[in-house]
Amino acid sequence: MAQTVSENQSVAQVKEPETISGGHLVAKALKAEGVDVIFTLCGGHIIDIYDGCVDEGIAVVDVRHEQVAAHAADGYARITGKPGCAVVTAGPGTTNAVTGVANAFRAESPMLLIGGQGALNQHKMGSLQDLPHVDMMTPITKFAATVPHTARAADMVSMAFRECYNGALGPSFLEIPRDILDGSVPVESATVPEAGHYRASTKSVGDPAAIEALADLIAHAEKPVVLLGGQVWTSRGSDAATDFVRALDVPAFMNGAARGTLAPGDPHHFHLSRRYGFNNADLIIIVGTPFDFRMGYGRRLPKSATVVQIDMDYRTVGKNRDVDLGLVGDPGAILAAVTQASTGRVRKSDRKAWFKELRAEEEAAYQKRLPRQLSDANPIHPLRLAHEINEFLTEDSIYIGDGGDIVTFSGGVVQPKSPGHWMDPGPLGTLGVGVPFVLAAKYARPDKEVVALFGDGAFSMTGWDFETLVRFKLPFVGVIGNNSSMNQIRYGQEVKYGHDRGRVGNTLGDVKYDEFARNLGGYGEEVRDPKDIGPAMQRARESGLPSLINVWVDPDAYAPGTMNQTMYK
Repeated sequence: MAQTVSENQSVAQVKEPETISGGHLVAKALKAEGVDVIFTLCGGHIIDIYDGCVDEGIAVVDVRHEQVAAHAADGYARITGKPGCAVVTAGPGTTNAVTGVANAFRAESPMLLIGGQGALNQHKMGSLQDLPHVDMMTPITKFAATVPHTARAADMVSMAFRECYNGALGPSFLEIPRDILDGSVPVESATVPEAGHYRASTKSVGDPAAIEALADLIAHAEKPVVLLGGQVWTSRGSDAATDFVRALDVPAFMNGAARGTLAPGDPHHFHLSRRYGFNNADLIIIVGTPFDFRMGYGRRLPKSATVVQIDMDYRTVGKNRDVDLGLVGDPGAILAAVTQASTGRVRKSDRKAWFKELRAEEEAAYQKRLPRQLSDANPIHPLRLAHEINEFLTEDSIYIGDGGDIVTFSGGVVQPKSPGHWMDPGPLGTLGVGVPFVLAAKYARPDKEVVALFGDGAFSMTGWDFETLVRFKLPFVGVIGNNSSMNQIRYGQEVKYGHDRGRVGNTLGDVKYDEFARNLGGYGEEVRDPKDIGPAMQRARESGLPSLINVWVDPDAYAPGTMNQTMYK
């Protein structure tokens, strides 16, 4: 029986269900997490994510190498406290990003790397750029998985972010096959977790009895010290840490991202007397830093002292060295709870002699180094360069160190003036983080000045993305300590094999990086006299451009940390 005209009209009026693609679901999930920019290098596997980002108002910052994208995502997380995101294509795109992910893993930085993959319907057929990405990423991430269906794309992005915040922070990886990303599903069949509803607060104070125990230890200590490590900043516990050291009258040392928790000149801020402080303290509190090579695997802490360790990761507490008390949870929340529990227990007058003793040691170390720090020698001594940079920094300057020996020199001199204003690779010791960290820092905080010190070898690794900084109009003051060498390695070779073999595999060309900067549209100057360093940096600041000041430094001057070769012991 034939249909009537009215029946045909009813059929025509039935609407097709609204659909959404995998790339647009990914963008919605990024938006829900608060991600406002992705760092990327384009590839055919991933372009639907770009289309989704345009619709969701997420900026797309394209770079020249995938390692830069991954480092920038890491740097963005460090600066903002929000997770960073990098998006790269399959195969070499993903393998190029491995170093950036590994660096974030060791530095405990929350970022998501999204990698493309060949279509599922071509699985194991030898599709373009097909590699076992998940297998490769699993050891260096907190979570690595393949998105199995378009409807799960947003759900699994949210799952990956959740795992970034499970215990100590860290990176996650998602592989999304091309047909999953380009495919579309009805909107109602897609799982899109609601912002703010798919992960819990991680601000745990742990065991209340341990809080009381630490408060009691501090009250009875005559010579306590605290080392504030990177987790103090990544947990955004700087204010709690400052309140802790002031209210409980504890001398504080800072390392890594925690530098700047206390400003230079604060009576509780100590720097050069750390070894003396550890050797003579009766209570040592280690907050948010592991007993790794930077701590001599815990062996630098005397057995006579009571040692307390606070960390976000249960597996870190007591690793490599026994502790008298371990607390697992959010460093800022724990320090705030201990401060509250200690109310009325500590008398500041009891520690005046300890502070005076430490301050005398601090001043003696400073005076011993001062002649080299103010040296007018030519070639320029690296300590003089570090001194000029420290004098140049303002309250709003974010300092980034990228290099070996030259940055080791700067670590003893350059003192950031505010929390979150120091960036270095972290314990993986990755060279090449400088330009991508500048990219992330200046993009996320355009109100801040960014000052970066590079070794010439380190800059060479990712330096072509200086053009990205020019293209996106992101000015910064860059300084290259140029000795035409990979000097941290050169020293060890000379000691081990003799002077005649000290130049094998570690010597670079005399590159004029100031000309490189100008050729790419930035500002550049060359400096050979130490008195010209400050004025050159000031002109770079006033140029309003990405800049490189090429400072020729003494190739035969080595940092104490390099000469001790502590990183290899």
